[in-house]
Amino acid sequence: MRSRPRIGVLGAGYFARFHYDGWARLAAAGTVTLAAACDRALDKARAVADEHAIEATYDDLSAMLETADLDVLDIAAPPPTHLAAIEAAVARGIAVICQKPFCQTLAEAEQATRLADAAGVPLVVHENFRFQPWHREIKRLIDSGLLGEPYQVTFQMRPGDGQGADAYLSRQPYFQTMPRFLIHETGIHAIDLFRWFFGEITAVYADLRRLNPVIAGEDAGIVLFDFASGARGVFDANRLIDHQARNTRLVIGPMLVEGSRGVLRLDGDGRLFHRRKGDYDETQLTFTWQDRGFGGDCVFALQHAAIAALAGDRPLENAAADYLRNIRVEEAVYGSSAAGRKLKIGEADGN
Repeated sequence: MRSRPRIGVLGAGYFARFHYDGWARLAAAGTVTLAAACDRALDKARAVADEHAIEATYDDLSAMLETADLDVLDIAAPPPTHLAAIEAAVARGIAVICQKPFCQTLAEAEQATRLADAAGVPLVVHENFRFQPWHREIKRLIDSGLLGEPYQVTFQMRPGDGQGADAYLSRQPYFQTMPRFLIHETGIHAIDLFRWFFGEITAVYADLRRLNPVIAGEDAGIVLFDFASGARGVFDANRLIDHQARNTRLVIGPMLVEGSRGVLRLDGDGRLFHRRKGDYDETQLTFTWQDRGFGGDCVFALQHAAIAALAGDRPLENAAADYLRNIRVEEAVYGSSAAGRKLKIGEADGN
């Protein structure tokens, strides 16, 4: 890969704008070249190209891959596009960063991963929650031993954007038609975070439901996770309810991480608090982050880390082969809710 890799982006919708912003800033720093934008609506590709001084625009992925001389394809388009786009890129030896949800099904994700592995092409999943600065700090503090033995992590997801007939239409209207929504689209973030914090998940118990009748999939539920370590996780989610925050989409909901020596509490404004076991008062912890882009600038942070990893300067996070474990946990969550009982990981798909 070139010292200044050439980046092409597939997609120019709502969330893709955060991708373009991040790549443009890396380009301005001399780290990458933002070479091409592609969207089936060419006017959208041209709009982002004009905003970020992108060299070329396309409405056909094959044409972009053939003529733009790319090192990395960033897929910022919905899941139905993922498998074909990955196949086309890896056939040309182009590294891929692919947005989540990663493909439409576990079978598709496994196929995409096999294709990339067989071609020796890096395939990274754009799982950005673990790059949010408060989550990076929580992980650092867990690893430092501040909490002692980890007992439980609880995430209350409360974005408050799911009520009414127009839910999600202003940003990502395809949310309304996804047959699997809460876990496949958003809960996968919690699955990745929980594994990152506490290690492998061995079993789940889930109760999922749909509250807003205008959408196809589930939008509320509670999921209990068992970890190999003996710790537990709770994902308590409801997209119709909000939480106390100046921006309810910043952290999407409060979190508690509890251990033998104390508790970490993340509030809706991205602030972290620590209380030692036996103490009444808690202390606010200071760490550096920037209120820019999405989720504390996590898209930019992921892109920066991915390019450094592809250059061999740091370990690669979110490699597809590892990310498949998240999707297998997702499958178990849906299987558990349907069966009304706890499922071991792999039990839902027979593996």
